[in-house]
Amino acid sequence: MIISEHIDGIIVTEMDGYVPRIVDAQLRDELEAICAVEIRGAKWVGKTTTAEQFCKSAIYMNDPDSYAQNLELAKIKPSKILEGKRPRLIDEWQMAPNLWDAVKFHADHDNDDGMFILTGSVKPNSEGIRDVGAGRFTTLVMRTMSLFESGLSTGEVSMGALFSGIKADGYSDLDLEGVASALVRGGWPKSIGRSEGAAHKLVRAYCEALLRTNVSMPGVPDIKEKGAAGEVSERDMHRMARVLRSLSRNTATQVPMTTILEDVNSDQRSMDRNILSRYIKALQEIYAVEDLPAWTPNLRSKTAIRTSDTRHMSDPAIAAYFLDAGPEDLIGDLKTFGLLFESMVIRDLRVYAQANDGKVYHYRDKDGLEADAIVHLFGGRWAAFEVKLGGQDAIDYGAKTLMALRDKVGGEGMKPPSFLAVITATGYAYTRPDGVHVIPIGCLRE
Repeated sequence: MIISEHIDGIIVTEMDGYVPRIVDAQLRDELEAICAVEIRGAKWVGKTTTAEQFCKSAIYMNDPDSYAQNLELAKIKPSKILEGKRPRLIDEWQMAPNLWDAVKFHADHDNDDGMFILTGSVKPNSEGIRDVGAGRFTTLVMRTMSLFESGLSTGEVSMGALFSGIKADGYSDLDLEGVASALVRGGWPKSIGRSEGAAHKLVRAYCEALLRTNVSMPGVPDIKEKGAAGEVSERDMHRMARVLRSLSRNTATQVPMTTILEDVNSDQRSMDRNILSRYIKALQEIYAVEDLPAWTPNLRSKTAIRTSDTRHMSDPAIAAYFLDAGPEDLIGDLKTFGLLFESMVIRDLRVYAQANDGKVYHYRDKDGLEADAIVHLFGGRWAAFEVKLGGQDAIDYGAKTLMALRDKVGGEGMKPPSFLAVITATGYAYTRPDGVHVIPIGCLRE
């Protein structure tokens, strides 16, 4: 088991070579209460490495030396896959979806907690699952590393403390160039401590792998995943590149499908709405795209809430790559920088919110009043955020918007927000006289 604790805002661990993650504490708690824990997330975010800190035995379904044997065994006798000391890790379990039912069967009959950890980087085919396993399974989403996990945030401002009424106080020594560099590097654990060039190669390798994503089409048999890049045609890779470029250009916006369709068809190659939807769905299934859903507070009035999702990549470095944008390019194009910065903030807020048993949404109503992020905790507490690169006028505008939202939603029978905050790129964390917190992303933690 991993043994770690927070000391003066720094995670200290007894395990050499492992970069502790915020999800560690969540996984430990879930294993103490639930039979099986599924960890979902994109490739290379550290799911397997984290699970290995907690498991006592493991099977790797996509091991090239035993891939075919593992799949055959999962079909004819899945119980053999589950044999071993517990907690037992089943890595990339979605390659044999019937394992879900096998795990549930053992959970139902053994009735122990912390029996299995399942990891997966592709959403499973639900047709192979007969029982969702309510009460026996729980799911944790694991994302690329937040700035606090990467060691780039001081962690002086805790989201949990803000929900408890503590005022913001701290200082981030990240400047705009440092924030731009962190954005372009991304939050993959393998990039920690490596040079800019090495980090860029990692991002490039991940993004080029996205181009080889298999897209299921009606009437066309699915290609079985064996890691062979040649199974995806160059035509499909070209289409995927156009889709990814368009999504990257529209990061942190609520652009409709029709606009993306016009974008990807700008070179006269035809792609209809159904095909585009399947490409986006394929990216969502491998957790490369993670749009931000709309928050729909239970208002007693008939205020119309716009429910379009806000477009986001799972890591802002993906968008930067497909825009061919390095740190200097972002500094020279503050509009694009602002949108990608918002996406980075959303990623970090998702990590921190999940640690507090919460989820992240966006808000926009028919009158145009909006907030870049709403963190809603289990039990009903919530907080609203605006994201600004910096500048006093922008901060003032963000604070004004947040207070208008507080007055409007709070006046309709909802609980008032626990706090309001403007997230900035640089400088000091403080609480304004009007009660709105100003927090550099380089000061925030869970």
